Amino acid sequence: MPDENNRAANARWWRADRHHDRRPALIARNRIMAAMRGWFADEGFMEADLPALQVSPGNETHLHGFSTAMIGNDGMARTMYLHTSPEFAAKKLLAAGEERLVAFSHVYRNRERGPLHHPEFTMVEWYRAHAPYERLFSDCAELLALAARASGADVFSWRESRCDPFASIERLSVAEAFERYAGIDLLKTIASAGETDREALARQMMAEGFRYGEDDSWSDLFSRVLVERIEPNLGHGRPTLLDAYPAPEAALARKSADDPRVSERFELYLCGVELANGFGELTDATEQRRRFEADMAEKKRIYGEIYPIDEDFLDALGHMPPASGIALGFDRLVMLSTGARRIEDVLWAPVDG
Repeated sequence: MPDENNRAANARWWRADRHHDRRPALIARNRIMAAMRGWFADEGFMEADLPALQVSPGNETHLHGFSTAMIGNDGMARTMYLHTSPEFAAKKLLAAGEERLVAFSHVYRNRERGPLHHPEFTMVEWYRAHAPYERLFSDCAELLALAARASGADVFSWRESRCDPFASIERLSVAEAFERYAGIDLLKTIASAGETDREALARQMMAEGFRYGEDDSWSDLFSRVLVERIEPNLGHGRPTLLDAYPAPEAALARKSADDPRVSERFELYLCGVELANGFGELTDATEQRRRFEADMAEKKRIYGEIYPIDEDFLDALGHMPPASGIALGFDRLVMLSTGARRIEDVLWAPVDG
């Protein structure tokens, strides 16, 4: 049924009457993109045009790539993937010597379609070498205000929620959010070495009325609380920066020097919508391989499939300087600034089918 609804929503988007209705948001999209490109240029960033075709689409458990066959001159086929993020290629450029890098990239994620998701969308990803990840906080604040001015929006909105893009950003740790909105002491379920206590988290969730499966892992339980109780409460009135993600959910982020139970990872929310995901970047190739292998084992358990690991990327990590990086969903930013209801309303040409 969701696929049928999406097809109906996208049917004949090229009709003149429908294009007329969508065109103001599309013009705002172009203005925001031009303003952002100008801001990055003024900040000394080099814009890179990065390839979508990769050895691996990424190795996070719940991200799903599109595969294709690349035929060599010998006629032999090799499986390749459309990237879910330009991250691997961008970090190789950091290893090559770039220090401020930005990419406006089309990225591709399978199994994702809905009001906030599209199988092909635009991601703005930027990196600052030798900069603490807190520097990205101010980047976010400046770009939100920039997008508002470019689109002429005094307020960002989605559904019934409103958010002031010019307001100071609320910074809230994941542990604080779990305590505030779910009554759960999350850090009690994580050991200093990073091991998780699934049963300790399950007991607290049961006491707070959550339902979950007996075979749910700690990560599954964490995600359930995040989706059901935390995310809906974030970014109303003013933007919220959800910071210090648990180390087991660090992905490609380094652990915090202050508390090994958490990582230098944050997400930016407006109107209950996740807009950006930022890291103090991990540059330890051995640790990154361990995480990739663990995530692929979990992917195999849940979905019955795995993706290859990009060995060239792991090699590049050993040559990469300390850096901070962030990925921002550009289409969602346009949605929020124009009050659009669906992501297709701010895409020049939505994917058919």
